[in-house]
Amino acid sequence: MLVVEDSPVIQQLLSHVIGADPRLEVAGIASSGEQALRMIERSAPDVVSLDIRLPGIDGFEVTSRIMRQTPLPIVVVASDVRDLDIPMRALQAGALAVVEKPGSVARADYQTVAHHLCTQLVIMSQVKVIRHRITARPARPAQGAGPAEAPADVRLPEAAVTADGRLRRFRAVGMVASTGGPAALARILKDLPPSFPMPVFVVQHMGAPFMTGFANWLGTVSPLPVRLGEAGLVPRPGTVYVAPGDRHMMVEGGAIRLSDDPQVCGQRPSGEELFRSMARAYGAAGIGVLLTGMGEDGARGLVDMHKVGAYTIAEHASTAVIHSMPGTAVRLGGAVEELPLDRVAGRLLQLTSDDKMAS
Repeated sequence: MLVVEDSPVIQQLLSHVIGADPRLEVAGIASSGEQALRMIERSAPDVVSLDIRLPGIDGFEVTSRIMRQTPLPIVVVASDVRDLDIPMRALQAGALAVVEKPGSVARADYQTVAHHLCTQLVIMSQVKVIRHRITARPARPAQGAGPAEAPADVRLPEAAVTADGRLRRFRAVGMVASTGGPAALARILKDLPPSFPMPVFVVQHMGAPFMTGFANWLGTVSPLPVRLGEAGLVPRPGTVYVAPGDRHMMVEGGAIRLSDDPQVCGQRPSGEELFRSMARAYGAAGIGVLLTGMGEDGARGLVDMHKVGAYTIAEHASTAVIHSMPGTAVRLGGAVEELPLDRVAGRLLQLTSDDKMAS
């Protein structure tokens, strides 16, 4: 693997952390983005550990160039969680994860942070990435401009309509994602209009220190307001609620509930907890969307939603960075349909159309 880091002290620390893990081997260290690109062209490492603030070109530009020229799994390693614009844009450009730097060996949670970094590097080294065509940051749609629409010839499945052919009424959307999720969520949310008639609940697997910055960043690419979920909040239509770091987010009694209960499927927040609560709170009036990710989190919760008549969507393998989570839901019979990422927003717009009769 290649370590991209400009600080000699952190270079030594990361070399020690990574070198102590028998699953990993440091093949090289680059002190700048330009040097990293030259080394990648020569050696094509299995995975790249990337600092975000580098002399010369920054981590976003490095990610963009790698994904255009020599696609590789990239893990962004960040220490400053106050300004997450660059790492979030790097995720959108094709980086697979953002993790916290271990920092000083004197910090109380050093071993936990170091182990998490190594585990993420091992997992991501096994991901097959594809070449990305990077564009500028999505702009907010102009006032009155319409979002992307589903193709006119794509008909709604029977699960979306009533016996007399009318479109069913839905009340809330839940989305769950892990590896590759930030870019996937941004891709969907940017195409939902400010008038979207339902609240949207989001669970994204990401380290707790990054969640506030992630929600703020998501709000810059979405026409909908985005905020962290708070206990007791009554969900409002057209607002996105992101599960805060290291807490489960559920919907109970018409309000958001947060919980410090143990991890589910190795995660907190867990998509299982969100989807199961939506099955109870909204029944057949809920919509569940399970996106890219490693493991099985959210799959059985999507099954629970499907059992009560909710409309459930799993991301298709053709666009998922890792198809494990949505693939498990499909295997268990929890998805009404599988859709590639660029069709999800269009489907949500169809499901929430003001038209009384389904097309």
